[in-house]
Amino acid sequence: MNQLEQVIETYGLTPQIEHLQTIRILLQEECANTGREDHEYMRLLCMQLFSLGQIEDTRLIWKAKRLSMDSFVMIDVQLLCGAGLEQTKLYLLNIDEEEATAELAYLEKCESAGDFEDFSKEEWIEQAKLYYL
Repeated sequence: MNQLEQVIETYGLTPQIEHLQTIRILLQEECANTGREDHEYMRLLCMQLFSLGQIEDTRLIWKAKRLSMDSFVMIDVQLLCGAGLEQTKLYLLNIDEEEATAELAYLEKCESAGDFEDFSKEEWIEQAKLYYL
């Protein structure tokens, strides 16, 4: 069983809130894994955090997204907004850090490009279920 299968079996695609800290740690460890060849596992961990909808996780998902060109492509912009697009933008607006400003600018650019048209967290989770399960 690979990491991806193991994490899905252990926590599910939409984990319980009591597994939040563990999933955060797994994503932080994967971000530090310079030997990674596949970004699918990282994307799954981001999807799990997205499904839990904790606004502060947008920063960790952004970090994962920005690790490489591959991770930037694999981790969809919508996964930054598990707590909702407007809530995430407001959260980032109130953080006086360069990375938060960069993430906010990226979200606004993607929103203007139509990436959030008809955005539905529930639909994203349903699509992920079709993909992963």
